[in-house]
Amino acid sequence: MRTAPPVTATLLVLAALALVSDVAAAQAYPSRPIRMIVPWPPGGGTDGAGRILAQALTENLGTQVIVDNRGGASGRIGTELAAKAPADGYTLVMATVAPNAILPAAGARLAYDTVKDFAPVSLVATSDYVLVVHPSLPAKSVKELIALARSRPGQVNFGSAGNGSMAQLAAELFKLLARVDMVHVPYKGGGPAVTATVAGEVSVYFGSGPGVVPFTTSGRLRALATTGKKRSKTFTGLPTVGETLPGHEAVQWFAVLAPAGTPKDVISKLNAAIIKVVGTLKVAQQLAAVGADADVSTPEELAAHIRAEIAKWRKVVKGGNLSFD
Repeated sequence: MRTAPPVTATLLVLAALALVSDVAAAQAYPSRPIRMIVPWPPGGGTDGAGRILAQALTENLGTQVIVDNRGGASGRIGTELAAKAPADGYTLVMATVAPNAILPAAGARLAYDTVKDFAPVSLVATSDYVLVVHPSLPAKSVKELIALARSRPGQVNFGSAGNGSMAQLAAELFKLLARVDMVHVPYKGGGPAVTATVAGEVSVYFGSGPGVVPFTTSGRLRALATTGKKRSKTFTGLPTVGETLPGHEAVQWFAVLAPAGTPKDVISKLNAAIIKVVGTLKVAQQLAAVGADADVSTPEELAAHIRAEIAKWRKVVKGGNLSFD
């Protein structure tokens, strides 16, 4: 048998060493702090869920998972930053409906492709949005809000976490189904939007559970309904918007994505860690306390979910003739 030429033999040795190095790196992961980008300002629903997960992963993985808030442009800024990060497992992003489904569905000019530029890791939680109003607004039910908005066309305003945010789309779907004219006032994230609603700058807001729970509990906001298909286990006693407006359903989801190309072994380790910590009673209760329901997945299930969400919201965007550029 002929022996390989020296150059070929050297290449084979180097390839073998590289493979061993990759396997060792995956086994050693994580060996330094992990950055979790939250593409929204502090105080909103994504920030709340992100911090709960980051703390739980810190304890599980034995290394610090640091939340890095990069809000702005309905989640585009932080999401773009994550897409361009090294694919080594040390930069993750808390994905949500707006930057990862609604904006792509609207054909917005984005510096990332939700499907191609990210490696799905796991779903973390879902949260019905909650239709809340400022206590000064004389509406104590969805039916009364519709009647009020119809009697005051163009005079009732609603806040959102930004153009293209889930908060806006939930309200836009409400407007279409109820045939009402309400004025959209965008803010730079869920935290500022909730603050503005509490202050009375806007009268209506579709907020994520984690963001509005503290204010509905204290009575500074009045909750009228939730936006899920079924009545929420978290917001007991509240009807769904769909009970008055059939067809209205808007559910926020929180998921972890990594830059495309992240090693599969790293993705698998992260997926297993997320499933384990979210499955604990402690984390489930923490999520429930801020209005979210623990809900995990495989990477493949998350990929399919994101594709389905893009298709769903594309219909709403077209129906409302909306543009977010």
